[in-house]
Amino acid sequence: MPKDWTETLPPAAAAYLEDRRLDEVECIIADLPGIARGKAVPAAKFARQEYFHLPDSIFYQTITGDWGEAAGEEGFIERDMILRPDMSTATAAPWTGDWTLQVIHDAYDRTGTPIPFSPRNVLKRVVSLYREQGWTPVVAPEMEFFLVAPNLDPAKRIEPMMGRSGRPAAARQAYSMTAVDEFGPVIDDIYDFAEAQGFEIDGITQEGGAGQLEINLQHGDPVLLADEVFYFKRLIREAALRHNCFATFMAKPIADEPGSAMHIHHSVIDTETGKNIFAGPQGGDTDAFFTFIGGLQTYLPSVIAVLAPYVNSYRRYVRDNAAPINLEWGRDNRTTGIRVPLSGPASRRVENRLTGMDANPYLAIAASLAAGYLGMMKEIRAEPQYRGDAYEGDEAIPHDLWSALDLFDAETEMHDVLGPDFARVYSIVKRTEYQEFLSVISPWEREHLLMNV
Repeated sequence: MPKDWTETLPPAAAAYLEDRRLDEVECIIADLPGIARGKAVPAAKFARQEYFHLPDSIFYQTITGDWGEAAGEEGFIERDMILRPDMSTATAAPWTGDWTLQVIHDAYDRTGTPIPFSPRNVLKRVVSLYREQGWTPVVAPEMEFFLVAPNLDPAKRIEPMMGRSGRPAAARQAYSMTAVDEFGPVIDDIYDFAEAQGFEIDGITQEGGAGQLEINLQHGDPVLLADEVFYFKRLIREAALRHNCFATFMAKPIADEPGSAMHIHHSVIDTETGKNIFAGPQGGDTDAFFTFIGGLQTYLPSVIAVLAPYVNSYRRYVRDNAAPINLEWGRDNRTTGIRVPLSGPASRRVENRLTGMDANPYLAIAASLAAGYLGMMKEIRAEPQYRGDAYEGDEAIPHDLWSALDLFDAETEMHDVLGPDFARVYSIVKRTEYQEFLSVISPWEREHLLMNV
C-alpha cells in the first residue's frame, strides 16, 4: 500500500477521518450468500500490506456453515486466494466504537487470474461482456426489508417490531408517512450511517407489510450499486440493533405479510454516444428494448435459483400478494414480472421484479443483466405486452429451489455468460444447502403428522 494511501481515499471516507486517527481496517469480500467475510487489521498493518489471504473454501460454504463438495479435482485443500483491496470502495464503519474503515477486496489465484466463483468477479465478467459490445449497463436496485422484534428462539414466529408509539408496527399501511414515523429513530440512524459512508438514498417508503420499508438507490454502475447494497445490508442491521429490533432481508419472514424484493431497474447506454439504446431518435422503443425484455423472458427462469436462492424464497411468489408469478411484461403494471416504468426516452428502463432481497446483490444483478445480454445478442423478441392483471395468467416460476436448480443446470448458454466454474460451484453448494434443509423436521410436520398419519 502506498505510504500516502489515506490521502487518496474517496471523499466520504476522507471526511469521516478528518482530524481523526484511523484505528482499524476491515478487509472484506462477499461470499455466495452475500455475507461479509474477511479480516480486521490494525491501520498500521493495512498500510504495509498489498494483499491478504483467505482460503477458497469460503465460496463452498452453505448458509448453515457446512461445505459443498465443490473444490474440484484437487480436493478440499483450502487453497489460499490473494485478496487485493479496491480502494474506491473504502468507506466508514460508523457504528464501531473506534475509527474504522471497510474496504471491499477482489479475489485472485496465485497467477493473478480472478477467482471465477467470487460474486463480485461474476458481475465484473458480465459487465465486461456489455462493454465489449460498446454498451454501458446501468442499474438501480430497490431494497425491501422488515424491522422486526428481536427473535432469539428459531422456533418462535417472527413478530413486527414495537413502534415509537409503543404499539406493534401495523400492516396494510403502504406509503403511510405516519407508519414511517413509527420507525423514526432507526431511519435517522440509517440516514446518518449512509451519509457517513457516502451513499445517496433516493427515498424511504413504508411498504405493505408490518414493519416493512423500502429504500431506493440512485441508478449507476452495476458493480458500484452491488457494492452499495452489500454495504447497506450491514448498515441497516447495525442501525436496527441500536434500537432493540432486528432488520431482516428474508424473502418471506412473516407468513401473512408480503415478501421482500430487490427490484432491479436496467437501462443500457451506448458508450460512444451516451444515448439510451432502449429509445430511438424520435423517442420510440428500439429493437434493443424488445430483445432485452425477450432475453429476460427466455433466460430468467434458468437463474431463478440465483434470484431466489433459499427454500424460503419461493414463499414470496404468491398470486395476488405483491410478487410476480410469471414473466409477462407490461408498461406501468406492477402485476407483471417484468415492468416498464413511466419515464421519458432518456431514462427508459426495464424493471425485473422477480429478485428477492435475500439474493446476493452481485449475483442477482449479474444474472439479470446476463439474461438481457443474451436476448440482445441472440435477437430474441419479447412476447406481446400483457394487458390487465397478470395474476390472472399462468404461473411460470418454479415452486421450489430444487426445481429451479434443475433449470439452472440445464441452461449452458447462461453458464457461458456467468462463467462455467461459477455455475458448477453454485449448483453444488445450493443443492447441499437444500439437503441440509430436508434434514430438519418443521413445526408443521409435528403438528399435523405426528398423531394423524
